[in-house]
Amino acid sequence: MKLLQWLDAFTERRSRGLASQTSRRSALVGVGRLMVATAFTLPVLPFDRSSQALAAGHGSGGHKSEPTETDCDYWRYCAVDGFLCSCCGGSATSCPPGTTPSKVAWVGTCHNPADGKDYLISYNDCCGRGSCGRCLCNTNVGDRPGYRMGKHNDINWCMANDSSSFHCTTSVIVGVAEKDD
Repeated sequence: MKLLQWLDAFTERRSRGLASQTSRRSALVGVGRLMVATAFTLPVLPFDRSSQALAAGHGSGGHKSEPTETDCDYWRYCAVDGFLCSCCGGSATSCPPGTTPSKVAWVGTCHNPADGKDYLISYNDCCGRGSCGRCLCNTNVGDRPGYRMGKHNDINWCMANDSSSFHCTTSVIVGVAEKDD
């Protein structure tokens, strides 16, 4: 019992001493600094994705067949950022029922390894329902900063629609990219 009484008295003395030397404002500043430091530190901490790779067939001993329309590795998803509509009740080229294509889109150029050609891909968000939550892909090949609106994929492209809620993203081939000579 004496240990608990001593620990209680010690904690009370330290808390009162700290409270008498620290203002509320400085305590809030300290908490704010801690929160900001945590926000910048946590995203750079290492994490293990080996279980995801093994589940996808990319780990040691596993061999994965050609990517399909529900895989982030599928060639036409080279600049996609969002949930794949092919996992959300639609397809790579069509929105699921109850959603509408965004009126604005971003465009990427993706290489099709099957025929060796580069294609222009229009990435249209499907709007009108909450996020699908399945098959999130964020590949960003050729992504540009936010001031290049047509080549930037981190924007809610549903902003021009009646409902600005994002559900998933389609990847529609709009043409063959011409090679510069």
